[in-house]
Amino acid sequence: MTDPRTADPDHFVYLLRCADDTFYTGYTTDVARRVREHDEGAGAKYTRGRTPVELLHVEGFDSKSAAMSREYEIKDGSRAAKERLVAEGGVPESVDLPAPLLADDAR
Repeated sequence: MTDPRTADPDHFVYLLRCADDTFYTGYTTDVARRVREHDEGAGAKYTRGRTPVELLHVEGFDSKSAAMSREYEIKDGSRAAKERLVAEGGVPESVDLPAPLLADDAR
């Protein structure tokens, strides 16, 4: 099986840490905009009462279907699996966000 991730992606899966130390995984075509929406309380219902959020991990994909499959895989994983993912990955430099929205260990 080939890796669907790409160097110039149009679709992204991201992992946030909420203020209550829970994780949230989502899909977007614009990571910076979506993280700002979550942080402003206009994102997913789950994150609205759990701000501020920090971006921990981003993966890019060529297709929406590949990204959404990966989103499901991450969401279905345990907390320990998500912690391993964060430890192995991070946020690419191409994702331009203000420092307060990025976790210290994300870069």
